[in-house]
Amino acid sequence: MKVVFLGTPDFGVPAMDKISQHHTIVGVVCQPDKVGARGKTEFCPVKKYALSHNLPLFQFEKISRDGAETLRSLGADIMVTAAYGQILSQEIIDIAPHGIINIHGSLLPKLRGAAPIQYAVWQGLSQTGVTILNTVRKVDAGEIILQKTLDIAPYETCGQLFERMSLLGAEAVTEALDLIQSGKAVYTPQDEAQATFCSKITAEQEQLDWSLSATELVNLVRALCPSPSAWTTLGGKRLKIFALRPCELPLDGRSGEVVLCGKKELVVKCGQGAVYVTDLQAENSKRMDIASFLNGHKVPTGTVLGE
Repeated sequence: MKVVFLGTPDFGVPAMDKISQHHTIVGVVCQPDKVGARGKTEFCPVKKYALSHNLPLFQFEKISRDGAETLRSLGADIMVTAAYGQILSQEIIDIAPHGIINIHGSLLPKLRGAAPIQYAVWQGLSQTGVTILNTVRKVDAGEIILQKTLDIAPYETCGQLFERMSLLGAEAVTEALDLIQSGKAVYTPQDEAQATFCSKITAEQEQLDWSLSATELVNLVRALCPSPSAWTTLGGKRLKIFALRPCELPLDGRSGEVVLCGKKELVVKCGQGAVYVTDLQAENSKRMDIASFLNGHKVPTGTVLGE
């Protein structure tokens, strides 16, 4: 089939590559370029892939306002979205004969919305997956074409899971396209009563609240690693935290207090339980393990993080 692919971050790149091996990509659409540090224009991963493979590339400021005529001219049989980042109008949805299908990073109807992979980790789920669904005007509410499940390892970070999910999404969407092409696809309505939702991670959620339980903090840090990353403060300066582990020792102290600190370990009291800080980055420094950090930073017992 002739496919138009719409995506922006690296989550969609494996899908583009897999689709191109089985079908013909007649156009790629991604978000407009962003201006990064020092005024340098940054290309998103999907754009980089399209340029390196000589695929027709389009970047619409507002696709529903500016993109219909161009997309119609490509003569695609179907369009595929993967974290594209813009709301699509009904006019755009109706352009291709087979409509639009989306790669969503959860087992719908659970975790509809912008950050399903992060929330699966944050909620401490042991399993998640990918859903391929047809696109409708209501967010992530279309009919399900197929789903594939994936186990989440106990201390797996969002970044690690994201990479595995992108590969699973590539496999799933290619299988869905083949089913649609052969006329064998089955479209199953979602159970609205089972739907849950997740919004984008906010800046406020990135700051660690040490009054939370050890389990909650461990999972939050996993969900935000490697980016945007969780953080706290030490001596008034920002301290990024990339990994925590539960500490089973019966330690007393106030929330955020360093209750144990040696040459290779730093334990912080939480609202319930305590955690080892194992991977972190001080302000204006590089990311390092706790032993390397403590080799150059003195953190007295009784220090309270976040103050």
